[in-house]
Amino acid sequence: MDSLVIGVDSSTQSTKAAVVDAATGRLLAVGRAPHTVTGEGGARESDALQWWDALVEAVSAGLKEAGADPRAVTGIAVAGQQHGLVVLDRAGRPLRPALLWNDTRSAPQAAALTGELGAAAWLERTGSVPVASMTAAKWRWLRENEPRTAGAAAAVRLPHDYLTERLAGTAATDPGDASGTCWYSTATGAYDSGLLDLLGLDASLLPRLAPSGGTRVGTLTAEAAEALGLPAGTAVAAGTGDNMAAAVGLGFGAAGLLDHPAVSLGTSGTVFAATRTRPATAALAGFAAADGHGTYLPLGCTLNCTLAVDRIAALLGLDREDARPGGEAVVLPYLDGERTPDLPGASGLMTGLRHTTAPEQLLGAAYEGAVFALLRALEALPGGGGGDAPLRLVGGGARGRFWVETVRRLSGRAVVLPRTTELVAVGAAALAAGAAGAGDPVAVAAGWRTGEGETLPPVAPDRDTLDRIAAVLDRATALLTTQGHR
Repeated sequence: MDSLVIGVDSSTQSTKAAVVDAATGRLLAVGRAPHTVTGEGGARESDALQWWDALVEAVSAGLKEAGADPRAVTGIAVAGQQHGLVVLDRAGRPLRPALLWNDTRSAPQAAALTGELGAAAWLERTGSVPVASMTAAKWRWLRENEPRTAGAAAAVRLPHDYLTERLAGTAATDPGDASGTCWYSTATGAYDSGLLDLLGLDASLLPRLAPSGGTRVGTLTAEAAEALGLPAGTAVAAGTGDNMAAAVGLGFGAAGLLDHPAVSLGTSGTVFAATRTRPATAALAGFAAADGHGTYLPLGCTLNCTLAVDRIAALLGLDREDARPGGEAVVLPYLDGERTPDLPGASGLMTGLRHTTAPEQLLGAAYEGAVFALLRALEALPGGGGGDAPLRLVGGGARGRFWVETVRRLSGRAVVLPRTTELVAVGAAALAAGAAGAGDPVAVAAGWRTGEGETLPPVAPDRDTLDRIAAVLDRATALLTTQGHR
């Protein structure tokens, strides 16, 4: 039997389980199972128990679709949505639904934390300034709004930590996902005791730190092996956050590409690159990478990307591909508030409409507004986002014609469309292969060539559209900020 590995992508909306040939990186099948997200007025929550049920369902579906013998599986790893807060009782059961990364209720707590130490101190210690997305702000929100729940917590986990613990029975995390909490120090590579004191969070509630996302932290427990139908000796990797896993899948890291940028178009939008330079700017989240070689993964994140644009398409009664360039119209599609720019209380804004403005132009302007925010974040990456290096375009939006053309038109840069579409799950599979003994996961993924694909040449950047959006955003920032305090 050929050796197989399974990479799990537990995202906001669903779980995907990639069944991968460990020798070649060939993607044999992807099993899927949906999640439910609830909440209104800035709240976004999910029951962590459903993530486990979805993982079991997705793994079973993937193995069945691949026609694979489960006995051939040698390793499994989870890449999870970042920043979510999971609080457990002494039996490992969730005390409440998990607070998700895009829950913006903790914006006041993030602002208070920033004010208590100052942005410069947070950047020096964690590489990031607290925003509503960060787990530290969510923990403070929980302590202030649900003190009994916070007081009853016997364990605090990130989403991928929770699932890894269900697999291996071991409480472990990795530097990459831990660096999104704002209680892990990228300066020291450890939890920051001073920040934990500030947050009122006991270090004993946290998982141990593995050296890398590909570190073997155990094997499947008997219970997990039975639920998944896999061998009990299957290696379990520490796993990581979804963005870190996508970087591994692209071959980004010390054993692969450094200072090459990627743009991910999903529910949220992200820009990131693996680098030796430790980032320290409020425009970015200064994450650690998952490869365990002291590399970093500076990342800019927007809350509103494909989901927001699809919602505007639905409001206009259009298909997502019915768009055309926005002309004079400008749309800032901040339907969930926004993280980059940091406007957690903002709502969507349309301006520049004329009698001649077509619905298709409004939809195109929503694409432009979403891409503009990502390109501003790209400029903040070390080295200006790789200078003229091509942009590797990933995520669900990378399969959309108008998304690709909007990125090309506004960036003026060449675009690479990797052949492998499920890069988070495949990156997790590379971590699983590393845990099973294949070596450095980034080198594994580079050998699989999962980050390679069609290259589209650059086109002249549309400066008029860029300038028009910049002018509207600059004028509207004060109004959008005020909205968050009403």
